Amino acid sequence: MSTAWSSSGPAPQRDDEQRLRELGYQPVLARRMGGFGNFAISFSVISILSGCMTLYGFGLDTGGPAVMMWGWAGVGLFVLCVGLALAEVTSAYPTSGALYYMADRLGGRTWGWYTGWLNLLGLLGAIAGIDYGAALFTGALFNLQWGFDPTPESTMVIFVCVLLVHAALNLFGVRLVSVLNSVSVWWHLAGVAIIVGALAIVPSHHQSPEFVFTEFVNDTGWSNPLYVGAIGLLLAQYTFSGYDASAHLSEETSNASVFAARGIVRAIWVSWVAGFVLLAGLTFAIQDYAGTQKSATGVPPAQILIDALGTSGATAMLLIVIVAQLFCGNAEVAAASRMVFAFSRDGALPGSRLWQRVSSRTQTPVHAVWLSVAVACVLALPSLYSETAYGAVTAINVIGITPAYAIPIFLRLRAGDRFQRGPWHLGRWSKPVGWIAVVWVAVVTVLFCLPQSSPVTADSMNYASIALAVVLLLATIWWFVARRSYNTPSAYGTAREQAEIAEGIV
Repeated sequence: MSTAWSSSGPAPQRDDEQRLRELGYQPVLARRMGGFGNFAISFSVISILSGCMTLYGFGLDTGGPAVMMWGWAGVGLFVLCVGLALAEVTSAYPTSGALYYMADRLGGRTWGWYTGWLNLLGLLGAIAGIDYGAALFTGALFNLQWGFDPTPESTMVIFVCVLLVHAALNLFGVRLVSVLNSVSVWWHLAGVAIIVGALAIVPSHHQSPEFVFTEFVNDTGWSNPLYVGAIGLLLAQYTFSGYDASAHLSEETSNASVFAARGIVRAIWVSWVAGFVLLAGLTFAIQDYAGTQKSATGVPPAQILIDALGTSGATAMLLIVIVAQLFCGNAEVAAASRMVFAFSRDGALPGSRLWQRVSSRTQTPVHAVWLSVAVACVLALPSLYSETAYGAVTAINVIGITPAYAIPIFLRLRAGDRFQRGPWHLGRWSKPVGWIAVVWVAVVTVLFCLPQSSPVTADSMNYASIALAVVLLLATIWWFVARRSYNTPSAYGTAREQAEIAEGIV
């Protein structure tokens, strides 16, 4: 490789199915996704029109415009380092198991086991966070159109409907998922351009650059501005998650050793640029800061759109955002279900034989899809009783998935020259980029366990650390039950392995 960031020239064609067998698995999923489709699924899961818009109100309170803008720029740079380092390991191990399989190969069964449970927690939390966010925005749209009252109960009903739609779409097969993700890329980019363009042209009043890039707001109850700025990074860090989707779909991607790695990196930097433009457009267009924070719609960005564009214009913009969020949630269900399938294939989940089954008609892990949406629904149920529960769900996503990114990177660094690189690698930049990624993940993992508002009460407490402790405890308990059945095969081909794979196809 002649460059630090990708393979030089056209990627050599590799026998994907043979490579998968070398890694220990018989191909059972349909390999119908190309390079653009693989990039599109991670870009759709990152979804700047979901993360930025949904957590914008959180950003208004925790540091305000200055932390949102500079936090996005800084976090994006560090996340790019994480993505680059993770892409290098993905190129060497292109399997649906992704992070936990990498950790297992580089560090052993115990590393793989805990990485898998953290990854699974993050992915399922992401479905809950994304689709509940879409339900919130849908309620705000209904409020504008018909005076609908978006109560927690009605929002939960919308949320369940969204989950069911995403389950149904994922049951049709990966080709439909790939097409929807490709459409999603252009929808997101065009949507950002339309929203920012309208906010730049229509309003007669805009905030000053000084306000957008230097205004600091602290409505958290904490007095230390550094602490407030640190927890304010959650907006960016939550949005920049889920790019491991490219790795989870690698068994359904052609030339996966290159395209899955490239998909991770491209999804991050394109989202980084487009997200900065979106946040700037929204912040310049704020007409009434306090009114935006206390919006009757329950969604601060909706209030910015109403104040700047009027009810009709705001309705049109909200529709763009909601469709983007639906694309995002659909892609996340695809990624999470592949993780469930892969983890079950290696005997790690209760009821693994059921969850690993693949439809012979669509070559889709049907039961894994239904389990993913069911658990996501359960994770969001506390939102019925607590206004802070949605923030807790987003934190669960970050606290689960972010450490899982760093583990295979750390193990790859520890392995040194024993690590056999794939066709996409970082060359001499591998170690410095990898260590930056590991240190960054360690820092944010601590930050996102901290309380986000003061005084700390049962309603305002950050439950992410408790969720992390619970999942690690459950993983430890289940380890003693299932450690004999859990195993990642060294190579596929024995009669026993063929029989086990055959049992998983229905």
